[in-house]
Amino acid sequence: MKFRNTAPYFSFTNQQRKGIFFLLIIIIALQLFYFFSDFSQAEKSQPEKEQWLSLQSEVDSLKAIKYNEKPKIYPFNPNFISDYKGYKLGMSVQEIDRLFAYRKENKYVNSAEEFQKVTKVSDSLLNVISPYFKFPNWIQNKKNFKAYDKGYLSQPFKKEDIIVLDINQAVKEDFMKINGIGEGLSQRILKQKESLEAFVSMEQINDVWGLPPEVILELKKYFKVSSFPKIKKIPVNDASLKELSQFPYFKYTLAKQIVTYRSMNGKIKNIEDLINIKGFPVEKANIISLYLEF
Repeated sequence: MKFRNTAPYFSFTNQQRKGIFFLLIIIIALQLFYFFSDFSQAEKSQPEKEQWLSLQSEVDSLKAIKYNEKPKIYPFNPNFISDYKGYKLGMSVQEIDRLFAYRKENKYVNSAEEFQKVTKVSDSLLNVISPYFKFPNWIQNKKNFKAYDKGYLSQPFKKEDIIVLDINQAVKEDFMKINGIGEGLSQRILKQKESLEAFVSMEQINDVWGLPPEVILELKKYFKVSSFPKIKKIPVNDASLKELSQFPYFKYTLAKQIVTYRSMNGKIKNIEDLINIKGFPVEKANIISLYLEF
């Protein structure tokens, strides 16, 4: 009975049957089209992306070369090797501690052999790092200087065929006698000397801007620091920020670091304390110490 009530819903006319048939054909055709068609989009060419990728590969290769390079070692004074510097050079903790203990006695090593004797580094390590040792000129030129003791240079130079003048007594005309030095460079040398009160080492000539290397060699032939000059030393623990920043070897940033270090750690006892401050010119520590009072 119920089936008879629903039977009218399943009876179709001839036209309706044709419509259903065509609908089924369309559905099957769409399914086949969807199944066999490739809807993936062709990747568009992007010249900028290709160029970036080529540059990136070049950057990666340069980075690989950089990481494989050994760090360059610059000349340094072995008396002022820090923990980190010693580690990078290949020294053991015990070897570094021996050097620190020696320096605490206010002693300096003056040669590669003496450095090995104090630290007991191996011959192989000494052969690698000793070519980079740079000692002060009063150590290297022992014929002209007494042994360096507490920063004083007292013995005058030996007589030579040429007349050697004390650079701290020289005037503008004396410098102008050197080939390559005119009035401008002569004034610049004198200005550098006045800013320091006096030169304590001929190595300070290297700091005068504009002097060619060959002219510096000539200056060192005809001028010397014949005796340690009288200079008013800077009291590191009492000097103000302004006074410290006016010292030619201390710029404002370093002077500020020194004042901060004083306030946080107390009095600065020696040059070694200053070396620990970021930005301190370690390679000039021996010279700078002669201008300071601790």
